[in-house]
Amino acid sequence: MNVNILFGTPIIVVELPDAATLNAALSTTIFEREKSHPGTQHSNLGGWQSDWEMDRWGGAAAIRLLAIGRNTANRITTDRQGKPVSIAWKANMWANINRSGHGNEFHSHPGSFWSAVYYVDDGGIDADPALGGELEFMDPRGPGPAMYAPQLAYGSAGLSVGANEIVRPKAGRMVMFPAWLLHQVRPYKGTQQRISIAFNLSL
Repeated sequence: MNVNILFGTPIIVVELPDAATLNAALSTTIFEREKSHPGTQHSNLGGWQSDWEMDRWGGAAAIRLLAIGRNTANRITTDRQGKPVSIAWKANMWANINRSGHGNEFHSHPGSFWSAVYYVDDGGIDADPALGGELEFMDPRGPGPAMYAPQLAYGSAGLSVGANEIVRPKAGRMVMFPAWLLHQVRPYKGTQQRISIAFNLSL
């Protein structure tokens, strides 16, 4: 008997080395931008979200982060035969500051191939998971067994079918995923600031 695992969804998690210096520069720039520019409203439930042109005002640190994102995308993207490709990715980029009670509702990013989030400051979440603020992905396979027999699974490879998965923020962590994948940010319950940068890559 062969068990073929089909329809997997890649979630790429990268821990950036020497992120402290990068994060210090990014947080300074983001706080300055928050003071001088009102936030925008998209999927965010509270908090401050910048415009989508952070690559223009974010300075050298933002450009470096975006270069890491582009390089990561080129390492994992292939043609339909599985052969490597090299793409000059277009990008839009923005910053987010979430304080107590802030989050994002479920959404996707139409018009892009990859989406990513980078954590400048996890607001203490990595040390204390009770603070919430996790990045949550909705299973694209739908409700799965939950609609009939939620106590059952399709073998060891199907334990999470029909359930959502979370990735916990950590300063210096970048998470990249297909832009069509529905995701949200659970409310942050801490007293500090949860700072992240999101970007989309398109052709």
